[in-house]
Amino acid sequence: MKNLYLIILMISGVTFGQLQWKPLPTAIANPGNQRFDDVFFINDDVGWAANGYYASVSKTTDGGATWTVQMSNATMGTNYYFRNIEFLDENIGFIGTLDGVFFKTTNGGTTWNIVTNISPNPLAICGLDAVGTSTIYGCGAYFSPAFIIKSTDSGTTWQHIDMSAYADGLVEVLFLDENLGYAAGIGVNGAIVLKTLDGGTTWSEVYNSGISGEYVWKLQTVAGNNNDVFGSVESVTGNSGKLIKSFDAGATWTSKNFPDIDVQAIGFISSTHGWMGGHHTGFFETLDGGDTWINTGIGSNLNRIFILNDNLAYASGTTIYKFSDSNLSVNNFTEISRKALKVIVAPNPINDKLSLSIDFLGNDHLILGLYDNSGKLIKILQKDAISGQLTKSYSFDFPYQNGIYYLNLHTNTGRSSVKIIKK
Repeated sequence: MKNLYLIILMISGVTFGQLQWKPLPTAIANPGNQRFDDVFFINDDVGWAANGYYASVSKTTDGGATWTVQMSNATMGTNYYFRNIEFLDENIGFIGTLDGVFFKTTNGGTTWNIVTNISPNPLAICGLDAVGTSTIYGCGAYFSPAFIIKSTDSGTTWQHIDMSAYADGLVEVLFLDENLGYAAGIGVNGAIVLKTLDGGTTWSEVYNSGISGEYVWKLQTVAGNNNDVFGSVESVTGNSGKLIKSFDAGATWTSKNFPDIDVQAIGFISSTHGWMGGHHTGFFETLDGGDTWINTGIGSNLNRIFILNDNLAYASGTTIYKFSDSNLSVNNFTEISRKALKVIVAPNPINDKLSLSIDFLGNDHLILGLYDNSGKLIKILQKDAISGQLTKSYSFDFPYQNGIYYLNLHTNTGRSSVKIIKK
């Protein structure tokens, strides 16, 4: 259900006649500038927004003009991180978290219940996709292990598929029907796309970036053309974020550089016209298939672009963004970049030991990678699960030659790099 529908004709990604992208009033207070990780609309008016860090779900029945908070960390007294939200119909929906908890609603989100009938219980669900009337797929986890979950009876029963033979971690699933689908994430040697023709029983790798540490973060197809597949590749310092595209259902791929290394959201409406954005950007538009990109100046911290028709689309980031010809009320909204983790490396330059401390804002996961100055992965130094708000210190032997290196921190709220020097 995350395919893009129909074609939006725009110039420079912002306006064409009365059509334009604008930020909507936020569904819940967002004082720390954390992102809305996902948005999903079942029709033009009824939709839901999921804020990651605050674990809030908000519902609108008037196309985003007003929102009602259905649940949040504040109301539940919890410390979850909500990654995605997906609905089969107006009543049955699902929320994936990064905290070993999976939610389902059967009444449009009025009440949510923890799903307990999956074995083994998934550590995190990073991607969800509903297809047909009763089939739902999920995947995880960006920090490993790699798995697929599947239900063909609207979430009454579930199948767990071990994907460790294909991937280190999965972050996205995209199914075009109950049997044909793709999964994306990270493998030993780079960002990967996998394809299945039999509903997930068997898989084949159809794309690998060949650069360790990269992820394919989002996938999409253009409505009416299942052969055209697009993906966003999140990279690391020393390399470039990328657009990847295939016009033969994944048999061959073309890669184009993108201005943000942490690119995640993607939305193409033709083979040449689309938008991408990530942790550090809003909507970038291309009219030539990714050869050049134009910064529209709209949005920030984008993670999902969701298009319903040629006059109506939504996206999630620092707030929820709407593309329409309606007169939106967006007074006094200011785009502010997300709050980054505080990282201290001391001493720096270093000798034979690397010591650092990280201020975590709450429950989190950490993948700490060491890269050389060219962006080549040397070693994953640490994978860690963080409980609560705290400062944590790490120390590692550093038996490497003198030069410039980068620490890449991948957490629930994004990726960042710290330059270190060995003398």
